[in-house]
Order: sequence, then C-alpha cells, then structure tokens
Amino acid sequence: MHPSKDIIGTYGDYLKDTRIALCITGSVAAYKAVDLARRLMRYGADVVPFMTEAATRIISPDLMHWATGNKPVTELTGNIEHVMFGGQYPGRADLILIYPATANTIAKLASGIADTPVAALAITALGSNIPIIVVPAMHLPLYVSQATQDNINRLRKLGIDVVEPLIEEGKAKIPDIDLITDHVITTLNRGRGMYSGKNALVLGGPTIEYIDPVRIITNLSSGRMALEIAKAFRWMGGDVKLIHGPGTVDIPSYIPQTQVYTTREMFDATKDELGERHYNYVFIAAAPADYRPAEPVGEKLSTSRVKRFNIELVETEKISDMVKEVSPESFLVIFKAEYNVSRDELIERAYRKLMESNADLVVANDVSKPEAGFRSRYNEVLIIDRERNVTDIPLTSKDVIARRLLDIVAEKTLASK
Repeated sequence: MHPSKDIIGTYGDYLKDTRIALCITGSVAAYKAVDLARRLMRYGADVVPFMTEAATRIISPDLMHWATGNKPVTELTGNIEHVMFGGQYPGRADLILIYPATANTIAKLASGIADTPVAALAITALGSNIPIIVVPAMHLPLYVSQATQDNINRLRKLGIDVVEPLIEEGKAKIPDIDLITDHVITTLNRGRGMYSGKNALVLGGPTIEYIDPVRIITNLSSGRMALEIAKAFRWMGGDVKLIHGPGTVDIPSYIPQTQVYTTREMFDATKDELGERHYNYVFIAAAPADYRPAEPVGEKLSTSRVKRFNIELVETEKISDMVKEVSPESFLVIFKAEYNVSRDELIERAYRKLMESNADLVVANDVSKPEAGFRSRYNEVLIIDRERNVTDIPLTSKDVIARRLLDIVAEKTLASK
C-alpha cells in the first residue's frame, strides 16, 4: 500500500469501501484539491485523481500522486481509464467529483465532448448511472454568462449535481471543503446508510434569558455535541433538523436549522416541529436555561443609579418532559450534565431524569472533569438505557461520541434492518 494511504479512515468510516474519482480542471482553485482528497480519504475513501492538461499546469500530477497514493490519469490512453472507472466494471468509481470545474469543462459535458480524461470519464459515468458532482469555480462574469448558465442547466437535466459556488469579490469561488465533504458523504450514503429513510430532530446549544435588554442569564454550552450528532445522522443516511441556541460553534449552512434564543423559543420551536412532522428520533443535546428572571427589566439598568439589584428567578419550561407527550412514538435521547459527582451518583441522577422525561436513552457527563464537557472538543460520557444498562465512553472527541451514540441507538431501533 502506498504510504500516503495510511490516513484512510482516521476521521471515521462514512466513506468506507468507496472509490471517488476526483477530477481536477484548469481553475486556479485546483490547489485546494489536495486538501479535499486528503479529507475524503480520512473518512475512508479511496481517491483516484483525473486531471486535464490545464490542471497539470497549476498543480503537479506528482503532488496528487503523493496526496492520494494513486497515480493521476492525465491523458486518454489504451488503458481506457475512463471506461475502467466510469463503466460497468468491478472497481469502478462510486462517485465522480469534478472539483474545481471550469466553464470549459462544463461546456464539454453539456455538449457531450469527451476529449479530456475528465470529460471522457464523466460522460462514460453518465451512461453507467454513477453519481456526478460538479463544483464550478471561475470569474463571476464567466459564471453568470448565459452560455455557462445554459450549460449548467443542461447538466442538471442530465442528472448531474451542480453545487452552487460562493459569490465573493467578483468571483464564483469554490465552496469550502467541509461543505463539499458533506455533499459527497450524504450523496453516497443516501439510500444505503444505516439511517436511510429515517429523520431526527436535534436540539443544541445554550439558551439565554434576559435580565434587561442587554444583560442575560446563560451557560457555557457551545452546541458542538448537537452539531456532531446532526452531522453524523446525515452522514449515516438520515434527514435531520437542528434547533439551536446561540452557542460558540458555527453551524454549517448545509444543515437544516432553526435559530432560537430563549428557552421558551426553543420549547415552542420543538413543539411546533413535532406537531408538524413525525420524527423517528429526538436528541436533546441542548442546555436550555433552567431559570429566567420573573420580571425582566424593560430598559437597560444603569449602574450609576442602581447599585444593588435582586433578581427573582422562576423555572423555565422543561423541553425534555414535553417531547413524548407531543410525539410518543419518537425515540428520545436526552443529555444530563452534573458537576463533581461520583459515578454512582451521576448514574442515579441521569436515570431519574430518564424516567421523569419518559426518554429511551440518557447521555450523562460530569462537566467538572478536565478537558470534558462545555466548550471542549472532547467529552467523557455514560449512556444509560431504561433497563439501567450503562455504556462507558472514555474521554474522546465529540464526533466519535456522536457516532458511538448513533450506533447504540441503531442497535436498539434498527435491529431488524
């Protein structure tokens, strides 16, 4: 095995046993293909580069060989690589990704001209029903020109997935690698992933409660755990909706989402969502404020006039207690955070909350532990079911915890699949 392939699967197995033909054309954005190739490999893919002659003048084929461990296809030869990887043969590509795609290559695909390795592969793949993703990158006038837009529309009519570029600084820039990675994983796992045909509602982040128009009560929740659950569920084939408070992590635009701020807003948004649509799963990884000021002040408090201020707090709505009342068939997973308690006490308090909320699983953690919990990329959790079975997950990254949690949920709900 080529030494560069030792990174395959280090981020997860969402692309395990898949082969992706990464097609690079002569846009200056071609340099980003190296990082994209490595990212897809880290999720399990075998990446085979195809390059146009123009692309080889921007980045070296040797660089792509190093990055992927596979020698790039840079010309049409008697080995008919475009048929080998785009035809009906064992070992063919599972997906064709043209990143970046120039106006020239887009025009060739729209017209059926197969005079480059990239165009020949894509046109062959069309005949084999291999999914194709095209990611344009060029100057804005070229992208918005009627000719290019007509060609893009033609590609879409052919069943090719064209990802909209990012319009900035007079250019149609290539989207970031995170968005393209999500697009690739969701495309390949649609219909074959563990959660295909299922949907989930995920709640994340903190909520805020106003003392006055500029001062708030909140907590240190970042929203990262909910984000990782939402991403993992999508990447395992399911549809997801995220309701999130004002955390510190950026929520990618590709995840369907609703932004809320107060606990009441999160409660109402969740209740409305469950009332309008049936969700197979609900994950409450949020940390809504438990209390709000009984009488918020309508104007900004002036410290020059008010030297001492007492706040009466009242309990907020219990979102976890509402879910099963509105959607009794949803599989409910809740989170329970405690501070500086023993393992036995953590289990006892979490299990009590599980039963009070009529939940199916509870994920418990002690946020006093170093490097774990709020505003950390890592956590250490216990997953407890209604039979009081406990699964320990030692300190690890939250994306790994999300995947392990979803594996446990699948074992309990998809056993017959």
